[in-house]
Amino acid sequence: MLDAGRAEFARHGLAGGRTDRIAQAAGASKERIYAYFGSKEGLFEAVVDDALEDLLDLVPMPATGLDSPAGLVDYVARVAEHHRRHPRLMRLVQWEALERSGQTDPETPRARKYRAKAAALGERLGIPPEEAAPLLVLLILLAAGPQAMSNLAGAITGLPPEAAAAAVSQRAARAAPAAVGSALASRAPTTGDPPPT
Repeated sequence: MLDAGRAEFARHGLAGGRTDRIAQAAGASKERIYAYFGSKEGLFEAVVDDALEDLLDLVPMPATGLDSPAGLVDYVARVAEHHRRHPRLMRLVQWEALERSGQTDPETPRARKYRAKAAALGERLGIPPEEAAPLLVLLILLAAGPQAMSNLAGAITGLPPEAAAAAVSQRAARAAPAAVGSALASRAPTTGDPPPT
């Protein structure tokens, strides 16, 4: 059901997605979908969570290397490549932003996993999780942004959208060390931190 839901919601969004088409594609009944997920919204949430879980599993936060420019470039490039190979994920995330704007629950499993990922990034960079969280968002934007805005990238560069997204993705990955370095350099010193040079 999740695969059928992923295809339907990526194409039509939450409002346009139809549970009868999902049920037919999954070889299930609408009643079974509602019994298992509670509502179409519940299914949509499960589909988006499942797609993002794939990203977390397939492109985990590296245990080492994020404190080096090459490690940051590699991580952002791998996340970008995942988005390129799985365009439904970006469509689902965009539909979620359009149709469920302002509806976030910090206690969902997805939110907790991303906060854990931010904490892991902070640990690798030697900063607290609350400072690492915006950096994780920045790295995700560098990785996913070109795919999300491929038509705009094509209009600006004069390249076909897919080629433009690939070209911008490469530059975005190479910009990751400078972005993180700038954010770390602008940190307010805390007790025990050496003064900025």
